[in-house]
Amino acid sequence: MAEEATTAAETTLEHTPTWALATVCLFLLIISIFIEHLLHLLGKYFHKRRKRALIQALDKVKSELILLGFISLLLTVSEKPIANICIPKSVGETFLPCGSLTSSDSEEETKCVNQGKVSLLSREGVRELQYLIFVLAVFHVFSCVLTFGLGMAKMRRWESWEAETRTLEFKFSYDPRRFRLIHQTSFGKRHLRYWSDHRVLRWPVCFLRQFYKSVSKVDYFTLRHGFITAHFAEGSDFDFQKYIRRALEIDFGVIVGISWWIWIFTLLFLFFNAHGFHNYLWLPFIPFVMLLLVGTKLQGIITKMSVDSHEKTQVVRGTFPVNPSDHFFWLGWPKLLLYIMHFILFQNSFQLAFFTWTWYKFGFRSCFHQKTEDIVIRIAMGIIIQLLCGYVTLPLYALVTQMGTSMSKAVFTESVVLGLKKWRRRARKKLALSKNTNNNWMVPALPSLDTSLETSVNTSPSLNTLNENSFSLDYDRPSPSYSDFLAVEITEEETSLKGKQPRR
Repeated sequence: MAEEATTAAETTLEHTPTWALATVCLFLLIISIFIEHLLHLLGKYFHKRRKRALIQALDKVKSELILLGFISLLLTVSEKPIANICIPKSVGETFLPCGSLTSSDSEEETKCVNQGKVSLLSREGVRELQYLIFVLAVFHVFSCVLTFGLGMAKMRRWESWEAETRTLEFKFSYDPRRFRLIHQTSFGKRHLRYWSDHRVLRWPVCFLRQFYKSVSKVDYFTLRHGFITAHFAEGSDFDFQKYIRRALEIDFGVIVGISWWIWIFTLLFLFFNAHGFHNYLWLPFIPFVMLLLVGTKLQGIITKMSVDSHEKTQVVRGTFPVNPSDHFFWLGWPKLLLYIMHFILFQNSFQLAFFTWTWYKFGFRSCFHQKTEDIVIRIAMGIIIQLLCGYVTLPLYALVTQMGTSMSKAVFTESVVLGLKKWRRRARKKLALSKNTNNNWMVPALPSLDTSLETSVNTSPSLNTLNENSFSLDYDRPSPSYSDFLAVEITEEETSLKGKQPRR
């Protein structure tokens, strides 16, 4: 019986029926082509909807899947060389996930057995590691999509709030000709309380507030007004909700990726999975505590802006004034919160993937999860972090991080960016033709549109300071006249380039 089992376990392709080999390959090809077709259809859908940021996020997902697949391929190729690395038995019995070295069905390499040593990682261990990589890829993508979907579902109500800003009732309520005491405003009543000026009292209140009405309507209206006042003309019809949505789509491309520093923390997680560390008592709580700190900080930024405005004036005109600034954020860097959330999501998805992998490979009650509290803590923390991050913290982050000194490149819609880039290319061609026609005519070189956009966005210009000779665009307001003007301008330039020489 033992010889039959050994023979069956060592069966190679030389003794495998060709129809069995072809059937398995056909099945794998069908699955691969089906997944590739789904990703292609998703990319076409994003192209149709002009979701450039989501297209980039999808490309990043593909690149991460390729990276994980390449790691899995390296493990397959180097399976035997890794197993031939021998270490002393005393070293191989340290930092074990189980309390003691139990009997294993995996066979050690003959080279290591003859030396009285053990393999650094057995062939069976390499195969199990490949399973872990596959589960990690699935869980990470699913976690990011679920978080983004929950955040967008929570932010859907903001569309009605944005539409309300264009009603006569709203304009009457927030008429800039009306003067009120700052405590009489709805925003002041919500944030200017006895605890607002005391840090010891303010932080506990902000901590609790993130769980109940983390983003209220009055907060949205006030922060929207502060953003528009700082970067546009007061009373502009700028669609703040669409801008936040585009900015969040760009941030989603960051969250869905896996950076090198994320991998370092993943290796630390694997290292501290040894039995003596009792990591189930503290490791699942690290992303949970960090997520609560981020939510508390975001609520604290809103309150701190209201306190700063209250210190400057006691009377407001129209809407409660808030002044966006980077100094409200940790280290004066609003993007730091995005990277912290990136770390939280990946570590949470990794812990869920690790729990699922050990359950599948070793059973529900393996040495990885011998205690009931271990299982309860890991599952409960994973679900709570996922829901809290997607439905509570992400919408709050999307709104508050717009209160930095600079504004995101998402302020320009995709159609405006494409139109301006086309205009730049045609203008540069026209200048080149003009220079060739008349060498004595000195024309100053036009700056690169990408450079000017990047500079203007990062330095956060106030677009209401443009003089009469400069041109302006209403980015999100539907304007037939603007569309007609842009189309006519491009058409005239095309005609002049194809059929006419430029004037001297």
